[in-house]
Amino acid sequence: MKGVFSAPGDYIHFKSQVPLHKIPVGSKQWRYYDFGPKSVAPLICLPGTAGTADVYYKQIMSLSLKGYRVISVDIPRVWNHTEWIQAFEKFLDAIDVHHIHLYGTSLGGFLAQLFAHKRPRRVRSLILSNSFLDTRSFSAAMPWAPIVSWTPSFLLKRYVLTGIRDGPLEPFIADSVDFVVSQVETLSKDDLASRLKLTTDDASVGPLLLSDSLITIMDTNDLCAIPQELKDQLSERYPEARRAYLKSGGDFPFLSRPDEVNLHLQLHLRRVGVEPRPDLVHNIPKGDIGGSPSKENDDDSDKSDKDNTRD
Repeated sequence: MKGVFSAPGDYIHFKSQVPLHKIPVGSKQWRYYDFGPKSVAPLICLPGTAGTADVYYKQIMSLSLKGYRVISVDIPRVWNHTEWIQAFEKFLDAIDVHHIHLYGTSLGGFLAQLFAHKRPRRVRSLILSNSFLDTRSFSAAMPWAPIVSWTPSFLLKRYVLTGIRDGPLEPFIADSVDFVVSQVETLSKDDLASRLKLTTDDASVGPLLLSDSLITIMDTNDLCAIPQELKDQLSERYPEARRAYLKSGGDFPFLSRPDEVNLHLQLHLRRVGVEPRPDLVHNIPKGDIGGSPSKENDDDSDKSDKDNTRD
């Protein structure tokens, strides 16, 4: 299965074609990409501690070409989970988006669940990848969490990347790690500190009104910074959720295994009733991808991909 955009240079092409948006909402600055037909209910991607809106560029490019709308966001500088929920809701209001489908990886998956718990009317479905239900194990492993705001930037970066680069890695996983490391370098000290605060402040996900049938759990079965015990707890919480196992992919399968991840995302969206609008993706000269929903190239090369997942 060969992806449309899988070569290392694709990121440069992505940056040249997809506009980055920056808007202030209240006291928070939001940095995000929004690509695809605006009439389609969006898939909103929430990154982990080490991620930025850019890490989902392969999902943005591939899914938008098929008529889906993908919004990828940076986690803004918030310092507790209540502030996150309020800030994210204000952001959705600001971009005039009301009902959403959330794809969250690691910390992003945890924040997606918290939002679904507190704002159930807005969240239509969840895709959770290498994620967790509560933060106790992270706070126990980081006794210096109370002083994270005063910790030097280089120590924060070192801690965020702990465990990700351990051991020999397959080339496609090593490439994904290198890309995420380059993104961590773009984050400020306060950005890193706030994300670690969200990871270590005591919190757990309460019961969701969302049916398990509207949840997909997509985990990798190889080296991952999230302990297997925490991933197992997540699976036990949502026993009827759809399982999408990836044999490998490391911490960032959306970068290392984009074809498989994109297929699972499409299967999920179809299953929860999101219909793409390929008719709104207009053909333009080959090799050129427009920077707006009205100028996107239609590519349905994955149409023949088979479902290799287990329900």
